[in-house]
Amino acid sequence: MSKSQGPVCLIMEAEKLFLLFSLIMLQFLSCTSQESLKTNQTIKEGDLLISKGNIFALGFFSPGSSTNRYLGIWYHKIPEQTVVWVANRNDPIIGSSGFLFINQFGNLVLYRKDDQKLLVWSTNVSVEENDTCEAQLLDSGNLILVRKRSRKIVWQSFDYPTNIQLPGMKLGLDRKLGTDRFLTSWRSADDPGIGDFSIRINPNGSPQFFLYNGTKPITRAPPWPWRSQMGTFKSVFVNDPDEIYCQSTVPDGYYLVRLIVDHSGLLKMLTWRESDGRWKEYWKSPQLQCDYYGYCGAYSTCELANYNAFGCACLPGFEPKNPMEWSLRDGSGGCVRKRLQTSSVCDHGEGFVKVENVILPDTSAAAWVDMSKSRAEYCELECKRNCSCSAYAVIVIPGKGDGCLNWHKELVDIKYDRIESHDLYVRVDAYELAGNTRKLNGSREKTMQAILAPSIALLLFLISLTAYLRLKKGAKKGTELQINSNSTESECFKLSTIMAATNNFSPANELGQGGFGSVYKGLLANGLEVAIKRLSRSSRQGIEEFKNEVMVIAKLQHRNLVKLLGYCNQDGEQMLIYEYLPNKSLDSFLFHESRRLLLDWRKRFDIIVGIARGILYLHQDSRLRIIHRDLKCSNILLDAEMNPKISDFGMAKIFEGNQTEDRTRRVVGTFGYMSPEYAVLGNFSVKSDVFSFGVVLLEIVSGKKNNRFYQQNPPLTLIGYVWELWREDKALEIVDPSLTELYDPREALKCIQIGLLCVQEDATDRPSMLAVVFMLSSETEIPSPKQPAFLFRKSDNNPDIALDVEDGQCSVNEVTISEIASR
Repeated sequence: MSKSQGPVCLIMEAEKLFLLFSLIMLQFLSCTSQESLKTNQTIKEGDLLISKGNIFALGFFSPGSSTNRYLGIWYHKIPEQTVVWVANRNDPIIGSSGFLFINQFGNLVLYRKDDQKLLVWSTNVSVEENDTCEAQLLDSGNLILVRKRSRKIVWQSFDYPTNIQLPGMKLGLDRKLGTDRFLTSWRSADDPGIGDFSIRINPNGSPQFFLYNGTKPITRAPPWPWRSQMGTFKSVFVNDPDEIYCQSTVPDGYYLVRLIVDHSGLLKMLTWRESDGRWKEYWKSPQLQCDYYGYCGAYSTCELANYNAFGCACLPGFEPKNPMEWSLRDGSGGCVRKRLQTSSVCDHGEGFVKVENVILPDTSAAAWVDMSKSRAEYCELECKRNCSCSAYAVIVIPGKGDGCLNWHKELVDIKYDRIESHDLYVRVDAYELAGNTRKLNGSREKTMQAILAPSIALLLFLISLTAYLRLKKGAKKGTELQINSNSTESECFKLSTIMAATNNFSPANELGQGGFGSVYKGLLANGLEVAIKRLSRSSRQGIEEFKNEVMVIAKLQHRNLVKLLGYCNQDGEQMLIYEYLPNKSLDSFLFHESRRLLLDWRKRFDIIVGIARGILYLHQDSRLRIIHRDLKCSNILLDAEMNPKISDFGMAKIFEGNQTEDRTRRVVGTFGYMSPEYAVLGNFSVKSDVFSFGVVLLEIVSGKKNNRFYQQNPPLTLIGYVWELWREDKALEIVDPSLTELYDPREALKCIQIGLLCVQEDATDRPSMLAVVFMLSSETEIPSPKQPAFLFRKSDNNPDIALDVEDGQCSVNEVTISEIASR
């Protein structure tokens, strides 16, 4: 043996002796479970390393139908084995030959016990001489290797995630350690090897997370969030010279939650539902077409009004690059400038047009954040002086004030979003700037609103006064306002004003359609956004409902009722002008698979109370008693703060004096929300609205639509199903599963009980809205409900048809026209 070979051979001999010692110990130690792993201990087949709180376990497992063995960590207490980390994901062990121990160099090592005794996996870290280590599995699911003397962590599994992020785990870059923490999918449900899909941070520009298929981006999260709170999850975002990462936690570890990149290429958030004994999907992405990266190409926006919509639109100053492909609903080619074939507009006069409520464009290659700028107007000046700057946004950075985010290359992957959104200022030429009515600087907009506010208030007063005087002039039961189409007295807005506000009723501004016509978004010259309900000239019902709605809403002032700003009655056109509510209708959230997640329990309860107070105002506190007759989720609009506002008074009836009920041959409204006495006999009263409110309340709690709830044996409506669960003392099973267990069971049960009281078959048994509001806002004892009406459903090929018994017509709309519902 040469001198140079001596130390190497001694080390090899030492390793062999240590391995032999470990194998001998393996035969004598019977470690079925333990809290930590020390140098004289071994984890073999059948042994478990269990965290102190009995939450996680480490051991050997076989995924799915595979017989291969892997060393992994999984939830220990739940029946469905859910693996959260795998050590040897690309190197499976055949049979039961694997064993784990800490070698003489202080590393965790995984060997395969056969004739060759092969090393399968190791932590591969350096440990100080004459120091020993031990391994511990924490209740967070983190496996750590700790020096015994200093208690310093020298290695942890959280730095080497597989396909799952657990609360407390960082995703991102540690520049000091040279570590990039990211998730990669399994190859399949039976193979935990590194798959094709990954989610990782792109640190360039303003950091953002991408979901990739190989190197191709599939979807991305919004650019680096500047808020530290994300729903029920506490999220921390760090961007400093040492680290760029995101870390999410669950308050007090109240429930189990995990983020997973699955082998099909989806990013999912899952929570454990104890009552069902299974994992519940909280959200997933990508799901809709706008979720896919660059779906509409460059210089465009993507918005989905419904699943069948194209959704792509060019930014102001741009037009489709390939008009033919655009007409075939393929927007991948994106948009180009209308008049300039270069990216610069500096030589042609320029300015900026505000595009509101968007997820900002991809920031990875073309954006930078200037933290030193503290005033918004500096952002525009900074962008304007550089011809390559195509857009900017003003952001708020906690603890640092305002900042500027500028783009110097093409704008890609812009999506409309009412919740997590910003305003983007797009650079346009002088021609586009002059013709775009959206251009208002902040100071001028505030000044104009301050000047016009008294005029608008006076206008509303005159509307109310005119309607009231006309009502008094021809007052009798059921009398409605007579509007003279030739009279200028009743005209609030000129037709030319409305046409300018809607860009001549551009399809791009259309919010919805119905049997009475269409509803458009408009922008008035003073910068006020409005919703304009335009009656179709061919509508038989529309003129009657138009008169009724002007008469009714002009008198109403309540925070939970939609506000009528005016109307237009000129040249055969009849239009109602309302305040614009950006979040549209309640049903667009409640019955949508992903948007329903934005309605947590507290928000749902606040919406229920708001609707109840709005109806109470109509029944008792307004100058005239008003029966709405068409209450449903699509007629509940949501403002920017998700506060509810009751809309669509085209079917409403006014009761005078002490009148409490009436009867009609013309039954109008939406089946499923109509009380039995109204649907069958035409009798309506305040208790008719109470019944409709009860249905809406149960829909909000359950997230299910009464008309489309298909319980088969027996065939029950939502009302019937809730009643059966109530009788069996299992009412909480109807609570929307998307809430997981993040709701107050007592409060939810109270709402269900009130809902059942409201839908009782006999109108006299139903509570008044005053009693409903009192029960919702107090701890008073609530009576037991009697059997409701409409327990059973009948099969119908058209489950959503609105009723008008006399005329046989129906309407559909998301803003103020009755939505279709079943016969």
